[in-house]
Amino acid sequence: MNTPEHQKIADFYDHIYYRDVSSDLRPSAHLTRLADHIHILPGQHVLDVACGTGAWLATAARRGAIISGIDLSKTAIDVCQQRLPESDLHVGPAETLPFPDNTFDVVSCLGSLEHFLDQPLAVREMARVAKPDAQILILVPNAGFLPYRMKLYTGTHQQAAQETIRSLDEWKELLQNAGLQVEDRWKDLHILSRAWIFRRPWFVMPFRLLQALALPAWPLSWQYQVYHLCRNRA
Repeated sequence: MNTPEHQKIADFYDHIYYRDVSSDLRPSAHLTRLADHIHILPGQHVLDVACGTGAWLATAARRGAIISGIDLSKTAIDVCQQRLPESDLHVGPAETLPFPDNTFDVVSCLGSLEHFLDQPLAVREMARVAKPDAQILILVPNAGFLPYRMKLYTGTHQQAAQETIRSLDEWKELLQNAGLQVEDRWKDLHILSRAWIFRRPWFVMPFRLLQALALPAWPLSWQYQVYHLCRNRA
């Protein structure tokens, strides 16, 4: 189901978003902590939906997981294949996952659901390919993010393709209507790093520093992005 709308988004990621992508394999501290948090185990089958260039899959593979991924961008998948030659990778939309029912122990979609054309269908597909007791981990942006509400932040440059920002209650409703049960939610604090704070453009660096210092103290309802750990409803 690669529609003209999907192809337009794929072109954005192939030629703009991933234009200067690298195949750096250095482990990310926040992804390592995330793998600890959800207890990725050796031998687990892990699927990352919108896997990009494979940073999260590489983290899972280091734990001994058997990894699979799908992304709309062929450029991203090509880089991911170079990084992780033993992985099972596919180019295509999240709304039609090319995997059998009840396949994966962990299904993740990190910072990408908001960019999908049919988000409820994509979530239903994730639920379909997950085993009955699987963990389904989804990271989404929060319309209650304080700088967003104060008009100091308007979204990512991926708005040029597609971006939907919802409140935490709206995301929870979407996930539940698609067949998931939200078991836990927590803050995404990946920006507490020098790499995020001290990057271009330099003129917004002071704002990024203040934001990084404030996020740990802010309540969940003010966070930029929030993890949702889900399971299939019985």
